[in-house]
Amino acid sequence: MKKQPLAIGIENYKEIIEKNYYYIDKSCMIKDLIEEQGKVNLFTRPRRFGKTLALSMIRTFFEKEYDISGNLIDNTCCFAEMKIGQEKELCEKYQGKYPVITLSLKSTKQPTFELAYQMIAEQIASEFKRHRYLLNSDTLLEDEKERYRALMIQKGNQAEMTTALKFLSDCLNLYHKQKVIVLIDEYDVPLENAYFRDFYEDMTDFIRSLFESVLKSNDSLEFAVITGCLRVSKESIFTGLNNLEIISILNENYAKYFGFTQEEAEEMLSYYGISEKKEELKRWYDGYLFGNVEVYNPWSVVNYIKTAITNQIAFPKPYWSNTSSNSIVKELIETADSSVRKEIEELIAGKELKKPVHEDITYADIKESQDNLWNFLFFTGYLKMTGQSLEGNTIYLKLAIPNEEVRYIYQNTIQEWFKKSIRSKDLSGMYEALLDGNQEKFEEYIKRNLRESISYYDKKEDFYHGFLLGLLSSLEDYEILSNRESGNGRPDILLKPYDEKMPAIILELKYAERFTQMEEKCKEALSQIDEKGYADGLINEGYEKILKYGICFCQKSCRVLI
Repeated sequence: MKKQPLAIGIENYKEIIEKNYYYIDKSCMIKDLIEEQGKVNLFTRPRRFGKTLALSMIRTFFEKEYDISGNLIDNTCCFAEMKIGQEKELCEKYQGKYPVITLSLKSTKQPTFELAYQMIAEQIASEFKRHRYLLNSDTLLEDEKERYRALMIQKGNQAEMTTALKFLSDCLNLYHKQKVIVLIDEYDVPLENAYFRDFYEDMTDFIRSLFESVLKSNDSLEFAVITGCLRVSKESIFTGLNNLEIISILNENYAKYFGFTQEEAEEMLSYYGISEKKEELKRWYDGYLFGNVEVYNPWSVVNYIKTAITNQIAFPKPYWSNTSSNSIVKELIETADSSVRKEIEELIAGKELKKPVHEDITYADIKESQDNLWNFLFFTGYLKMTGQSLEGNTIYLKLAIPNEEVRYIYQNTIQEWFKKSIRSKDLSGMYEALLDGNQEKFEEYIKRNLRESISYYDKKEDFYHGFLLGLLSSLEDYEILSNRESGNGRPDILLKPYDEKMPAIILELKYAERFTQMEEKCKEALSQIDEKGYADGLINEGYEKILKYGICFCQKSCRVLI
């Protein structure tokens, strides 16, 4: 029997159902929305956790949809096999009964405010075009139609654009004699982008005015659902919006509707006949806790399973890191002081941190304190909660890296930061000490750079090997060879000069658990160079001077013998 295809990158619910893609039924979210009766519902979840698909599902269920010719579209078949479809009375009362306005702010990652604003204006204009059937009725007055046409082709000024969604909701309410559902996806993307692009205040002012108009004191609003990564009420985006309900990853309600639960992930593996991948899938992509529900990263799971179906020996990959902005991790690492670097090392080594939680932080607050940055990492999916406690009036969370995929992001970001920092340093003194055989000075240079680095000790030798290769990467007139790249039977690092009169250099590295072992480990490294004849090839090639270094690392220190 042919298996259903997996939908990668398809966020249109109707397309997934009509083309018979594999779909995990999350339709009971609709029932919860109806029963909870929240007026304005803000769902905050990490990127790529199904927010856009959830909004598409909500729209497909509730919308009284028309095609371009004004013919009514019947979407009931899209829910016939879903759990919500079994709620006959609820479907009869709510399905296909409402006009819907939908707005996505994903495309606002632009270099200037003007371009970002233009992208929002285009999205709004597109929604006016989608409901252009309103222009064919006598419901709207001629001046209202004139304004509608202007907004449909982006002729409105910025002031008119801020009230455009309110105007559209009034028009739809007048035509359908039914209040409107408003869906806004990724509302904080323009804010995050504006923060890193330095036009934050302009974007905040515009988004605030746009949202206030359609969400606050709008008699044409039935209810709204908004999605994003962060709760940012202090932004004043939702100023005075007393009917706002915020459902963050700490809330227990709606917890199972974003991401895949353990049961859902195992069902998918079983369906595609790769249940033996369960432990690997869990280690790499599980570990998030929403409310009291543990969930997998859905984007990574779908990509992993699609790969594993055709190649069962394929290794897991960090799929999420290629789609999610890592600017916040980069900000943390680049601005970290010694205490924060130590905390990052502990996280990567599998330990936990205890931090106060602040749900209403803003992008502008990132640099005010390191606690704010840890909170950003938690709410955007780069850390998970492993426990919480109340101390005085403050809630503290125990935080850890959720899985191997996110651990990779930290390690990769650290490596890129280290390479960048090395390129900006003057290491001529260190190179001079290395080539002159000045072991004390060379040792001091290594120690100094170690103290400034971020290390992770789950793969100790690999870290120190990569660290030293990074320091040596700008050494001119030498070919740098590494046994990690060329297999065993060679020294850890070999430096071959292009000029045979320059010294060739052999570096053998060791790691010690205790500082008292370092001297002996260095001697062991030097003995290994001689016993395994690492210099023989250099001698045969005719190099006149060969320097042999035994280097031992222990935490943030090292010892060098020559």
